[in-house]
Amino acid sequence: MINNERELIGRYISQIHRKGSSFITKEISKFGIGSGQIMFLMQLYKKDGISQEELSENLKIDKGTTCRAIKKLEEEEFLIRVKDENDKRAYKLYLTEKSKDMEKNIKSVLYEWEKNISKELLQEEVDVLLTVLKKICISQNIK
Repeated sequence: MINNERELIGRYISQIHRKGSSFITKEISKFGIGSGQIMFLMQLYKKDGISQEELSENLKIDKGTTCRAIKKLEEEEFLIRVKDENDKRAYKLYLTEKSKDMEKNIKSVLYEWEKNISKELLQEEVDVLLTVLKKICISQNIK
């Protein structure tokens, strides 16, 4: 049971998320991409050529949201959709040279944010924080 006097973990997670989103949105906009599209590109940087359905599942995002993000990324020439030869109803998603060329810059922004939020922490504190956050994610069925 939560004591009303105790500070709430969610409050801090929410504040960090909002601050991070603001920072990343500002920095990423320089590349002509929205912050909401970053997670989709990051998944494709990990595994290029996955299906839209797999992308939705990996990110735990509904298919409609994924479809809209993919459409926007395709319009901006960050990825291409190719019919899946094994399933004519499905598409495989592939990064374009444009998005491949931006990978280093995008990751640099994300690493800069990571460095910024952990600059006052000792490595041991970062390790403990990661362990605790992973436990929370596991308990909430978050990959």
